[in-house]
Amino acid sequence: MKSIEKYLMQIMNTIIVVSLALMVIMVFSNVVLRYAFNSGITSSEELSRFLFLWLIFIGAIVAMKESAHLGVDSLIARLPRSGKIACVLLSNALMLWCCYLFFVGSWRQTIVGLGTDMPATGISMAYHYATGLVMSVGIGVILISNSWRILSGKATDADLIQITESEEVESADEAQDELAHEAKVSATKNRLGDK
Repeated sequence: MKSIEKYLMQIMNTIIVVSLALMVIMVFSNVVLRYAFNSGITSSEELSRFLFLWLIFIGAIVAMKESAHLGVDSLIARLPRSGKIACVLLSNALMLWCCYLFFVGSWRQTIVGLGTDMPATGISMAYHYATGLVMSVGIGVILISNSWRILSGKATDADLIQITESEEVESADEAQDELAHEAKVSATKNRLGDK
């Protein structure tokens, strides 16, 4: 199971990188063509927007898997384990509900988009709206998996905090802890020196 998960994450990361590279190439080429040669690639705007949409929605799945979405854990971190479990399960249930709503809306838009093509490229609008289907299913699977780990007792206390702090915040916290420690040591030396 872990190898399939790793393989899927690698595919999604590859899609993100390729989409970003193609977007940069198309937009830059179009800008150069418009300013230097007074022409352009008609389909580049649509293709760039299409790739950007897929990049964002697949990136949301990757961010969910890596717990990289924004969050505030100041209350959750202070709760006992049972409180953390209750909050995480409640938040997962709410997010699953949102994924369901997003899936239903995307499904309806995809069906409507089957009969409509993009004007410049001729790509069906169904592919445009299918991004919501992929994202809602991907995040839903991650949420169900996380909830199952919690309910089966396999989750650690660190798993119950569903956000990952950035390196900058962690280094700032470490620096602040180091300064506090140095202040304690200095105060202790001053007290010992006064005696």
